[in-house]
Amino acid sequence: MVEPTPSVTRTAVGIVGGGPAGLMLSHLLAASGIDSVVVDNRTRHQIEQTVRAGILERDSVRLLVDAGVSDRVLREGNEHEGIELRFGGTGHRIDFQDLVGESVWLYPQTDVFMDLAAARERDGGDVRFGVTDVAVHDVTTDTPRITFTDSDGRPCEVRCTVLVGADGSRSMCRHEIPEEQRRHFYREYPFAWFGILCEAPPSAPELIYAHSDRGFALISQRTESVQRMYFQCDPAERVEDWSEDRIWEELQARVAGDGFRLKEGRITDKTVLPFRSFVCEPMRHGAMLLAGDAAHTVPPTGAKGLNLALADVRVLHECLERFLGGDADALDDYSPRALQRVWRAQHFSYWMTTMLHRLPDASDFDVRRQVGELTSVVTSRAGSTFLAEAYTGWPGRKD
Repeated sequence: MVEPTPSVTRTAVGIVGGGPAGLMLSHLLAASGIDSVVVDNRTRHQIEQTVRAGILERDSVRLLVDAGVSDRVLREGNEHEGIELRFGGTGHRIDFQDLVGESVWLYPQTDVFMDLAAARERDGGDVRFGVTDVAVHDVTTDTPRITFTDSDGRPCEVRCTVLVGADGSRSMCRHEIPEEQRRHFYREYPFAWFGILCEAPPSAPELIYAHSDRGFALISQRTESVQRMYFQCDPAERVEDWSEDRIWEELQARVAGDGFRLKEGRITDKTVLPFRSFVCEPMRHGAMLLAGDAAHTVPPTGAKGLNLALADVRVLHECLERFLGGDADALDDYSPRALQRVWRAQHFSYWMTTMLHRLPDASDFDVRRQVGELTSVVTSRAGSTFLAEAYTGWPGRKD
């Protein structure tokens, strides 16, 4: 049987991964007059149904709005001018506006994706969801390729000048870098988050990060009627072992004090999220560059995952624009520049995680030391400013 001849598309940038990183890069390139093709093995509907975290730094909001993706984040997102650190039964507010003059926005990653997908469709972008058999080839040559089978079962090939791997934490592209030429930095944490979605009004106007003798809890929001909450648990915990009553009892115990109580409601989703930190260096191999979770992941405590991916894309867009405009050395800048922010975000995420979570073998000394650290942060303007600068994305810093 004769194999059908692949349909060939030629473009400047081939992008594997149609999540926020890949779509934002495609959008920015189009605004610069640079063609791209995006492929993803998930359908658009599948990505839209994946519930992900939703805190955006100010620069991420600026990128969405100023690039013409959407201003829905300003209309429907919730601006948060601070967070609360809760320990010893008392809440302590970190006022971002007072400390650094910036805010963050509560806006789910699902909505960021929907805005980007709609913008690419509106602008006639070449985005192909639901493909299979994706492979990349010749990444160290001047003509890298992506091969795949499209959603109608037809073989396809994308020939490009530069290839970008934005294909998530299980990246296929990352493994194109020979093992002897890449370094993996990895830390797995001895705890996970038990996360719930519930039908209830908000319990607080801003996020609450709670340290307690029973472990960490995070009280977040989604809408006026749907809330997201988490508590620290063992990675082997099974969701089916936790009834609604048991979940609410645990969450209430972890935030108890000064009369504060969570507003309860019907729980509609339960999940256990493992914790890890990961960085791949370098973020470039020949004509292939990595962006977002393909190159790094962080614990969610610092709200950095999506923001790091968008920060990668800002730098990558600039380097690609220079390279395709004739600067032969421009791609050399990408990995070192992107990794500077990656490691700052890793430090901040690790710091927040270890300051707030109870380690399984923690002694009384360890717990008291954590309380001392938290007290130092909330009673020192310098300490609070350090947290505010990092949480809001180091405002004013150019990567």
